[in-house]
Amino acid sequence: MIRLLLALFSLMSWVSAVQANPDFWKHEWPETDFAKTTVSSWTEVLSGGPPKDGIPALSDPQFIRASDETRIGKIEPVITVEIPGAAPRAYPLRYLTWHEIVNDTVAGVPVAVTFCPLCNSALTFDRRAGGQVLTFGVSGKLRNSDMIMYDRETQSWWQQAIGTAIVGDLTGTELTLVVSWMEGWDQFRTRNPDGLVMAEPPHNRRYGRNPYESYDSSKRPFLYNGELPPHGIAALSRVVRVGDRAWPMQRLRDKGVVREAGLEISWQPGQASALDAGTMSRGRDVGSIRVRDSQGRDVAHDVMFAFAYHAFWPDGAWMLGQ
Repeated sequence: MIRLLLALFSLMSWVSAVQANPDFWKHEWPETDFAKTTVSSWTEVLSGGPPKDGIPALSDPQFIRASDETRIGKIEPVITVEIPGAAPRAYPLRYLTWHEIVNDTVAGVPVAVTFCPLCNSALTFDRRAGGQVLTFGVSGKLRNSDMIMYDRETQSWWQQAIGTAIVGDLTGTELTLVVSWMEGWDQFRTRNPDGLVMAEPPHNRRYGRNPYESYDSSKRPFLYNGELPPHGIAALSRVVRVGDRAWPMQRLRDKGVVREAGLEISWQPGQASALDAGTMSRGRDVGSIRVRDSQGRDVAHDVMFAFAYHAFWPDGAWMLGQ
């Protein structure tokens, strides 16, 4: 199955390269100003398959108490958002894998909780930018295999991995990161028995199933023609990115705790890969990461695939501990 998907994605990559011209997209994006962009070559932008909003982002989700949730497996991955003034919230990847963006408001802060399966990138952003509150959708386009989001207010395109507008009126605008992290469901609810978890969305999807079965065991990422990571690091191995630095997950797993660059990065078992088994709850345990500063405060970070880190931070520092 994975070979068939790779072949299909290779074909789509070729077709998209042929169509890599903003004039081709203007019928779908009549309100987007393609003259304003930081994209150096339009061949970098490929169709991921689904059209604009073909992957439906969510807005104003419903929540239930963690103690009332019975469908989520013990080590299924969730994205945790804890903002003072509101109950901790868990956004399960069993839903985000199918929707990729959740527009929500937590303690008065408008946030976009995002997950790009092809890069394993899970980031939460403050939706306030350009003097307004933005609402994000899925464009259906990819760059370096990473989701390109768009905002409904200005129709600008945003690169999810870097939280920056790359096409349109808001080009160059950066979103503010909101601290969040991925962990296993049991880890969240044990720490937050009175916390909230996003309820199952009212869409006809096979929630709990992984449509990217065995993806993180592949040798090459989908729809990616860029340079592979240095130092013999596998393209789809996980790294923990903080700013422009990246720590290989395997190093953190071996050490348990690493203290350097003013940070304490800890690893513990208890989180399944969302991109391994056909059923998320049966994915192999890849562990959970917490990043804290010297004062014990949580630090915004990402756990992404090595190829994506290298694509967006080609001059970044690989923290190999050597």
